[in-house]
Amino acid sequence: MGLRINDTAPDFTAETTQGEIHFHDWIGDSYAVLFSHPKNFTPVCTTELGYMAGLAPEFAKRNAKIIGISVDPVESHAKWKADIKAATGHEVDYPLIGDRDLKVAKLYDMLPAEAGETSEGRTPADNATVRSVFVIGPDKKVKLTLTYPMTTGRNFDEILRAIDSIQLTAKHQVATPAQWKQGEDVIITAAVSDEDATKRFGEFERVLPYLRKTKQPAN
Repeated sequence: MGLRINDTAPDFTAETTQGEIHFHDWIGDSYAVLFSHPKNFTPVCTTELGYMAGLAPEFAKRNAKIIGISVDPVESHAKWKADIKAATGHEVDYPLIGDRDLKVAKLYDMLPAEAGETSEGRTPADNATVRSVFVIGPDKKVKLTLTYPMTTGRNFDEILRAIDSIQLTAKHQVATPAQWKQGEDVIITAAVSDEDATKRFGEFERVLPYLRKTKQPAN
């Protein structure tokens, strides 16, 4: 059974480019973005890891830690990091998990149990489903999942936007409409009465009987 929104993100211990981590301890009181790769030295993933490194300050502003995982050993990650910097100009300063035995990929349901117990001899095509992003909250619950094909580079700006929404809606009883960006109007949830909405948000617009919009609350 795959991981669903609000499931507890599986905990694990793993070797990374920054030493051994215990995942839940590493997350601590932060949000976390775990994003996976089917193989080192693959072209699309090289661009993704570099772009993510460039966005690291934006994730830090949102109290969100970044961690990558690739179905290869940590020693190989160190060599790949040099290629990533050469290609993108960004140094990968966040940890990269080595998943030599495929344990984390299986734990997060990105590979089936019968995939074997080693990354040796496996091609990117063998690991094509290890292309997921998981956003995990300080409560260790899964807040968002995205899975991409190998030929489509991920949009990490969208992940930042989603984190903005997740954090805003966790704090206030609002939701965000399609294409929402920071500073734009939000939706008042059904759990908030009209009277309560006026007290909380001031004026609001009733677009439909079940759709009320208001200005984004101050954080």
